[in-house]
Amino acid sequence: MGRVQHFDRSAGILMPVSSLPSPYGIGTFGRAAYEFADFVAESGHSYWQVLPLGQTSYGDSPYQSFSAFAGNPYFIDLDMLTDEGLLEEGYASEFDWGDSEKYVDYGRLFESRYIVLDRAFQNFMSKCSSDGELSGRYEEFKKANHSWLDEYSLYMACKEHFGYVSWTEWDDDIRLRIPETVTKYAQQLADRIEFWNFCQYEFFEQWNRLKCYVNARGIQIIGDIPIYVAPDSADVWAHPDVFLLDGNLRPLKVAGVPPDAFTDLGQKWGNPIYNWDNLAADGFGWWKRRMQAQAALYDVIRIDHFLGIVKYYTIPPLNPDAKQGEYRQGPGRLLTDAINEAIGDKRIIAEDLGVEMPEVTGILKDNGYPGMKVLEFAFDGNRRNPHLPYNYTRDLVVYGGTHDNETLYGYFTEHSDDELKYAREYLDADTPEEMVRASFRAAYASVADTVIFQVQDILCLDNSARINTPSTMGGNWQWRLVKGQLTSEHARNMRHLAGIYGRINNE
Repeated sequence: MGRVQHFDRSAGILMPVSSLPSPYGIGTFGRAAYEFADFVAESGHSYWQVLPLGQTSYGDSPYQSFSAFAGNPYFIDLDMLTDEGLLEEGYASEFDWGDSEKYVDYGRLFESRYIVLDRAFQNFMSKCSSDGELSGRYEEFKKANHSWLDEYSLYMACKEHFGYVSWTEWDDDIRLRIPETVTKYAQQLADRIEFWNFCQYEFFEQWNRLKCYVNARGIQIIGDIPIYVAPDSADVWAHPDVFLLDGNLRPLKVAGVPPDAFTDLGQKWGNPIYNWDNLAADGFGWWKRRMQAQAALYDVIRIDHFLGIVKYYTIPPLNPDAKQGEYRQGPGRLLTDAINEAIGDKRIIAEDLGVEMPEVTGILKDNGYPGMKVLEFAFDGNRRNPHLPYNYTRDLVVYGGTHDNETLYGYFTEHSDDELKYAREYLDADTPEEMVRASFRAAYASVADTVIFQVQDILCLDNSARINTPSTMGGNWQWRLVKGQLTSEHARNMRHLAGIYGRINNE
């Protein structure tokens, strides 16, 4: 069953939480997040888009998380824990959070953050023993979220116990979740399970306070969820029936995309493929629970790689790249109907970039899901290129570039004159700075209902501020905004731009 979604003419800013300024190595839900919400409001924009908030694993990608439901403990603000009396004044500052305020050092973060959070946990449990109200809130949180929290916290406690190796390398009895073994580890690791429960409690407490503030400023948060889950995750360990696994619980096929204009080898993501037959037989219960959890976090949900719902690419797990694979038919409308039932009137954005599929177009139209266009993809010289602003329709979300792309300034400086010839003609601009400014105007002036640009493009930063380069290892997900880099002048300029093109919030 289809439904109607409505997006007013508006604009937003893409800013990962991890990229916010912080003295503790990575962005958090602390003061800088509230200040950024103020910036979005002052700029007259309607949306703050974030990247997935899940707990990152090896490789540090927010699209490869230890859980589809749990939040990233790194985002818990340490100053707020200090204000709550859970950390001693100055304690968090004693640790090494990295050498640069411009980039996240995930190695040092991992070494220090959980020591600090464990100190807060010990103080929290002591406080709960004498504060009935606090203890009651904590117990209520655990009860309300037990459907995913119990398995996640046990998974993380076991991961610690086994030296953080993948669950596929654990002892067979717990890897296979033999019931008596699960009970044994739940008892043996009870204190560590409680620690991970505490981290999730604090994550959601701080996030919910931040979201209330953001919404009170008239801003809505666009969240982002990957279609797939990480192979090393609580979800695959606890729900192997949801995925296509062999008798030894190894993926039969893994996800990715075939070679295209951007990569000769394609992209082999390595995520296990869903067992869509099992999911359909269950009425897509796991997906419904997942989407309900996301609907509680965000005002709008962007589904990454939406194409995979309709047709998905599978790769043999031992293949070195994505050159040899095949497309399989996905659940399509059966899943979108289940999602709509689960989330009610919560709005969805479909990341439909890639191979054009008529069935995808039909599903988007029937459900009112806007698709996406990216201005950086527009300038190949093809006058019918759907990413060119004069080819836009209203039901779109237009990006200058996404987290997977170059910054606009980087794009306009690192490509050849021949490649940029049409861009210069179209934008009527010559220097990279002029082309960036003209890109904003081209997108904001377009008929598309929603326009979103990255903070890096507002600041006209080069590719050293790029968030991610797909199919590469190392150096990704690290860029951070420096305190004071965004100014009131930037907010005024963005408000002026939104005003010229009828995108001012609440007008």
